[in-house]
Amino acid sequence: MKKVNIHKTAEIGKNTIIGENTRIWHFVQIRENVKIGSNCIIGKNVYIDFEIEIGNNCKIQNNCSIYHKTIVEDGVFIGPHVIITNDKNPRAIDQKGKIKSANDWNAGKVTVRFGASIGAGSIILPNITIGKFAMIGAGSVVSHDVADFALVYGNPAKLHGRVDESGSIIERF
Repeated sequence: MKKVNIHKTAEIGKNTIIGENTRIWHFVQIRENVKIGSNCIIGKNVYIDFEIEIGNNCKIQNNCSIYHKTIVEDGVFIGPHVIITNDKNPRAIDQKGKIKSANDWNAGKVTVRFGASIGAGSIILPNITIGKFAMIGAGSVVSHDVADFALVYGNPAKLHGRVDESGSIIERF
C-alpha cells in the first residue's frame, strides 16, 4: 500500500491519482482527474484545477492557484502565491449578458519543464512554456515562453541571465 499524507481539511476530487510519499496540507482543493506524482509537497491552501498533471518531486508552496491545462513536469518548485492562469480573455458573461458555461472558455496550455522554479507571487499567463531549470524571479508576470536555464524577472518578465541546475546565476545580461 502506498503512503500518502493528506490533511483532513483537504478536498480531493474524483479520479485523482496521488503518488507515493506525497504530502498534501491544510485546506488544499484538488479537483477531479488530477495526476500528482510521488514525493511531492502541496502546501496549505493550494487550488489545483481539474485535469492538471504534476510530476514527481515537486514543491508547490502555500496559496498557489494552478488552473486547467497546466502540466508541471518533475522537480518543479512553485513559490508561494503563484498563479498559473489559463484564459487571456476572461469574462463571466457572454455578449448577451448570460453567464458563461465551461464550454464558452478558451483555455490555453501552460507547461513548466523539468527542474524549473517560479518565484513567489509570480503570475504565469496562458500559452506559455517555461523551460528546463529556468528561474522566474519573485513577483514576475510571465507573458512569453522562457528558455531552458533562463533567468527572467519583472513585469513583463524579461531575460536577465542564465542559471545552472542548482539555480546559481552563471551569466547576467
